[in-house]
Amino acid sequence: MKIMTMNTHSLAEPDFEQKREQFVQVLLRERPDILALQEVNQTMTAPAAGSGSSSGYLPCPGVSVPLREDNYALWLAERLSAEGLSCQWSWLPAKIGYDRYDEGMALFSRVPVAEVEVCRISQADDYHNWKTRKILGIRTEGPDTVWYYCVHMGWWDDNEESFESQWRVLNRHMEEKKAAGARVWLLGDFNSPSDVRDQGYDCVMKDGWLDTYDLAEEKDSGITVGHVIDGWRERPSGEEAQKGMRLDYLFCSEPVQVLRSRVMCSGIRDPQVSDHYGVMIETREAHQK
Repeated sequence: MKIMTMNTHSLAEPDFEQKREQFVQVLLRERPDILALQEVNQTMTAPAAGSGSSSGYLPCPGVSVPLREDNYALWLAERLSAEGLSCQWSWLPAKIGYDRYDEGMALFSRVPVAEVEVCRISQADDYHNWKTRKILGIRTEGPDTVWYYCVHMGWWDDNEESFESQWRVLNRHMEEKKAAGARVWLLGDFNSPSDVRDQGYDCVMKDGWLDTYDLAEEKDSGITVGHVIDGWRERPSGEEAQKGMRLDYLFCSEPVQVLRSRVMCSGIRDPQVSDHYGVMIETREAHQK
């Protein structure tokens, strides 16, 4: 089974049309079973998408923002479907980004989806507040209960919306899932470098989550940001960001056999298509039918 995550930067990325086509070619080659994407945007003023253009789309409960024609996830779903790679997928708009986009996250699944869930983890619940944070989850069909969540966290040192406060809310919700017998995956951009002690990464690990990079039998450097990006220039750790950071993770609630963990779309093996690189793991188990 292949599971992948990437912060796409989508419509805000320079030359995004070319880069998203390059990304599609990577996805067609790799064919991930689960794909989690952050910073998935659409222009707020774009025309609404027609009802016939959203094949495989699973609306989020309680979300009233319509899909629009230039939605990055919608384009991706249609492009993949045209090439024979059909998925079920959902998109969650969480806030306004860059003063012009509906910004959120998306989950794609080649495994049939039984349920879609949304959970707010920030104190803020204002669509116009860029610090509002929500997570998107899907439960796949199969004999075992498995949840996959797309996550985009705030920063550790944010006095208004700290990583720690958001993590407490997120982890409490996940504990309920685990107590009910589910395996839980957290996939995404955690905005917490793995080599910085006593901050976000350690917070996650101390609560018993397993980093699949550590579990992998084969792995590369794991670096997912190779330069200073938005949100890091003004931070005390900005200089560290120039050396490269591992910010994007695939955490699991229980041990799994991970054959390999690979950085994707870094400009080495594949074109760089975002300000983050992607991460994909391959597990020994097949996806549930």
